[in-house]
Amino acid sequence: MPASPRIVNPQYLVETDWLAAHLADPELRVFDCTTFLDPDPVKTFVVRSGRPEWEQGHIPGAGHLDLQELSDAASPLRFTMPSAEQFAAAMSRHGVADGTRVVLYSAGSVIWAARIWWMLRAFGFDNAAILNGGIDKWKAEGRPLSTEAPRPAPARFVARPRPEMIATKSQVAAAIADPRVRVVNALTAKQHTGEAGANYGRPGRIAGSVNVPAHRLVDGESKVFLPAGELAAMFAETGADRAEKVITYCGAGIAASADAFVLALLGHDNVALYDGSLMEWVKDPAAPMETGPEKPR
Repeated sequence: MPASPRIVNPQYLVETDWLAAHLADPELRVFDCTTFLDPDPVKTFVVRSGRPEWEQGHIPGAGHLDLQELSDAASPLRFTMPSAEQFAAAMSRHGVADGTRVVLYSAGSVIWAARIWWMLRAFGFDNAAILNGGIDKWKAEGRPLSTEAPRPAPARFVARPRPEMIATKSQVAAAIADPRVRVVNALTAKQHTGEAGANYGRPGRIAGSVNVPAHRLVDGESKVFLPAGELAAMFAETGADRAEKVITYCGAGIAASADAFVLALLGHDNVALYDGSLMEWVKDPAAPMETGPEKPR
């Protein structure tokens, strides 16, 4: 990552003004990626599609991508990466192909748009961006909404998988003892220490990991990403800016996508996302966890 805090890859982020001016571009595809996690005392969270809210009003021309439908239905873990064939078929139905410009947004939290952005990158598609501030900022600015569903012409999405962008449990385990790698937890500070908040079977964090909470990456009111200097400082405090490789994780690989996105925005080009995250890690009693303050590393 460069020493000077700046956005190295500005093409990954677009502003509402830009999107408003380009909505009629024939090669543009806009997608609402919203999913909701409703608290549940038994299952931790119940997943709810954002499609009904999309139907009530969305950015004109925007389709809806349901992450549950894009994830691997055969996996015992929630939200895991699908096969290249499944993902390519879904993107093709939605009119995404080489030459398409994709803009992603979500309501309430950027993590859902970030997850699908990371999936697109992991399958070799680089021409995607996140709408800064999402639909929250769009609405706050009084911009138009639509209830009309787009009807894009089917396209041919060609998946070109980049397995190095998705970390496995064994790779995370190896990273714990590797000083060249930083494992970054995107959950809240209290979840990281095990003090409070939802846990996934065992409280705390993967041993040796550091914490950059995804919710701190954006302004809580406007939902806009913080300035580059502040974003870079958060990762610098953990040593992630000096690491040869960074692996991000959370509960199910969603919040971790926002951390991974910001690292990419800042120019860190060796980042992987632990797809199974704590939902997989905690199931193995031998997989080390820690609680309390971070230990010096």
